[in-house]
Amino acid sequence: MYDPQQLVRMDLDHILHPMHNQSHNANGPIVFSKGRGAVLTDVNGKEYIDAFAGLWNVNVGHGREELAEAAAEQMRELGFASGYAGSSNVPGILLADRLAKIAPGDLNATYFTTGGAESNETAFKVARFYWKMNGRPDKVKIIGRQKGYHGLTAAAMSATGIRSFWRNFDPLQAGFHHIPIHYCFRCPYHMSYPQCNVLCADALEHQILAEDPETIAAFVAEPVAGTGGVLVPPPEYFPRIRETCDKYNVLFIADEVITGFGRTGTMFGLEQWGVVPDMMSFAKGVTSGYQPLGGVMLSEKLFRTFQELPADVTFSHGYTYSQHPVCCAVALRNLDIIEQEGLVGRAAAMGSRLMAGLKQLESLSLVGEVRGIGLMAGVELAGGKAGAPCLAGVSAKVLEYTESHGLIHRIRDDSIMLAPPLTITEEQIDSVVNILGEAISAAAK
Repeated sequence: MYDPQQLVRMDLDHILHPMHNQSHNANGPIVFSKGRGAVLTDVNGKEYIDAFAGLWNVNVGHGREELAEAAAEQMRELGFASGYAGSSNVPGILLADRLAKIAPGDLNATYFTTGGAESNETAFKVARFYWKMNGRPDKVKIIGRQKGYHGLTAAAMSATGIRSFWRNFDPLQAGFHHIPIHYCFRCPYHMSYPQCNVLCADALEHQILAEDPETIAAFVAEPVAGTGGVLVPPPEYFPRIRETCDKYNVLFIADEVITGFGRTGTMFGLEQWGVVPDMMSFAKGVTSGYQPLGGVMLSEKLFRTFQELPADVTFSHGYTYSQHPVCCAVALRNLDIIEQEGLVGRAAAMGSRLMAGLKQLESLSLVGEVRGIGLMAGVELAGGKAGAPCLAGVSAKVLEYTESHGLIHRIRDDSIMLAPPLTITEEQIDSVVNILGEAISAAAK
């Protein structure tokens, strides 16, 4: 056994962390050693409520022995098999069939990846390939949204509309464009809903016309913008987006990496608005993070093109671990848990409790807005109810307090983001609200 300080020293000496400034890491990381339900325990024995489900992904909670058993059982039978060139494996086939049964509309075919960024990279390539196969090779541009997040590989980063992720990695790939997002608290048009008539939805049509519809391959959007601050759209937004995509023959890619598999209180986020995309990228909750797995689901129209390729054409795109049998086996068992324990409905019910508690915090001077859907919530800090940005360092003070008091969550800019496991208890939700309220009050002083 290593002692905790030795582990911290080894980490500082040998690990380059994502999303981190190593020079600010003098005290080292929190080193977690165990997880059960919605609670993480570090190597010193301190417990934390994991109000971010790892990284939006541990939907069924930590410490599920069923998932460990599913992985071990599959490893004993077949630890790896390539999905290349028509090869396949039993768990991958069963999972693709299962996903076709639970996905909305005619999303019936899956291309497997190992994570969300890979899934979106694949979706962009599928879109361009599809249009080339259908005699429209100029349709190559991808439209994303400001504050949208789609991963940080090269094309995924270019689709991501958060500038801090571009810094020091420029230039972006050519052919990516961004339109304003539904950010009602700080509306880019300086209007209020519903008087605005959801101008942010019309922005897609304006961008398509400005670029020329014959050059636009696809539009990509998260049903709820997660990393951008948990931005929930007005009810008219996605139906109008779907209409615009149909009008100009633009493929609609739904990025369900965060919102899929129960997070919003429906199996997939777009089901909240009755909209079916042409492609749907997923990851995270499909295995609850116990194994790295993602994918892109294609509509019948798109998949037909791949089924009818000319003899001399190959879809030359792949990842070593696509359709990994162990990952797929864990996903199948994870979906069993979600369905058998009614976790989709539970996310809706427990989300109502979380939102009711957080709404009480709107009386605090630093809280500008509380928003969310299902077990996905955002608390936006502001320097007054008019929405002025907070003073520098306020968010850091909130994070310092919550961490020291055993609460894990994320903050981006002035938005506190919460997304606990779908198995979180009522008592734990109340603790999350109480600790967060204390942290914001302390920061205000």
